[in-house]
Amino acid sequence: MDEKQIRRDRLRYSKNKTSSGLALLAIVLNVFYFVSIYRTDIGNYYYTWLTGVSIIFNLVFMLTVFLCSEGVKNYHIGYSVTLIVVGVIQFVRTQIIPKRAFEAVVTLADEETKVMSAAQHTRIIIYLTASGALLIIAGIIGIIKTGELRAYEKELGAKSIG
Repeated sequence: MDEKQIRRDRLRYSKNKTSSGLALLAIVLNVFYFVSIYRTDIGNYYYTWLTGVSIIFNLVFMLTVFLCSEGVKNYHIGYSVTLIVVGVIQFVRTQIIPKRAFEAVVTLADEETKVMSAAQHTRIIIYLTASGALLIIAGIIGIIKTGELRAYEKELGAKSIG
């Protein structure tokens, strides 16, 4: 057996830990985003319905990505596609709460105060974009590895019939 053949054969017996690990790291970065954005509330800026939706989305995000991280371990292509979609959503999220909070100014004790500093804005944008990028990479790796495994299994099936 050549090196490529051995690598392809090993896919049948090993888990896709790379995609799974990247997805779990994306969850950690999302938690950093979540904690970073809500720990510095200026006045009552974040007490809105949008914040409630954001909290629910973060819970659904973590559950979905965790389930997908388990699914991609076993080479299920649907979970890889879901990771890519959720990764794209992470990029879209940078334009919702972070952008609004960065542009917002509230008046406290007759003094205008920015809701979010430039440093905090940069940090949470990095968290969201890194999380999104990791999810997209995890999904692409999952699709590639699943495709390789399915092609190899098909090849083995054809050899056993012939």
